[in-house]
Amino acid sequence: MRTFAVSALREPPFPARRHYATDQVAQESTEWVLDLGLIISGHRLRRLHRADAAGLAGRACPEGSVDRLRLLADLISWLFVMDDACDEDGLGDAPTRLAPTVAALLDVLDRHGEAAGGPGAAGPLGDALADLCRRVRAVGTPAMLLRFVGEVREYLLALLWEAANREQGRVPELAEYVQMRRHTGGVHPSFTLTELAAGGQPGAADRAAPALVALDLLAADLVCWCNDVFSYGKESADQPDGHNLVAVIAAGRAGGDESAALRAAADRFNESLAAYLTTESALLAAGDDSLRPAVTARRNWIRATYDWSLRAARYA
Repeated sequence: MRTFAVSALREPPFPARRHYATDQVAQESTEWVLDLGLIISGHRLRRLHRADAAGLAGRACPEGSVDRLRLLADLISWLFVMDDACDEDGLGDAPTRLAPTVAALLDVLDRHGEAAGGPGAAGPLGDALADLCRRVRAVGTPAMLLRFVGEVREYLLALLWEAANREQGRVPELAEYVQMRRHTGGVHPSFTLTELAAGGQPGAADRAAPALVALDLLAADLVCWCNDVFSYGKESADQPDGHNLVAVIAAGRAGGDESAALRAAADRFNESLAAYLTTESALLAAGDDSLRPAVTARRNWIRATYDWSLRAARYA
């Protein structure tokens, strides 16, 4: 699938960079995962190593402090552990199975990471999420913490949507999938911590500006669709699932032509990349320097996802 993706997807025209401390952060993030009991050992640890969360974080955030890069890498590790538990270990096979975990994690978010006064019902996943919330609060603004908490909440609720689809054997319609994929991918909290690591966050008025909203949605789509095209071969071979852009497009076509769906997914990525470049150019031409960190974070993520997907053993 990598061969097809490389030939069909337009390479994002942004510089490929990597944070100098990526290897250090990779080791520290693995220790964080083990210390909190997110993973004990064995095949789950090997699976996480193949995912290379720090490699993705280091490309998405090539500048900034090491501590804040660690925060981003730990979030990505947490997202990978959660996704693998749902997609490969059966937690997300039905909403009734997933709901108790989601409820316990929502309680962590409602408390902004503060202890509930007893053992956490969400176990290591909850302990790790609480740690992330506390660290965001320590280095960011209250508004940043609230934004992060809200975005992780949307991610968790979107996982329940996926679980309901799996239980029913349902493949969503394209428009529905595009909307929900922005949340199941955990892209928005990742953008938020990338901005935090880079040291610049737009104010509320700028964040609500239509041009930045449009750029944000395009960037989220590009990150997720790049992932979908690169991962389709592995996902369709291991555990066929309707939560992939290629599978959704194929299901909506007569005969479910996989080759045509792959080409259509690649075309959709390429067209959206062109739209992103046009939108970004117009936004930067307006001359508002306060938006540059947000723009840089998004273009870094688009490029990082492409480069990471070429190398990560997660989709080999």
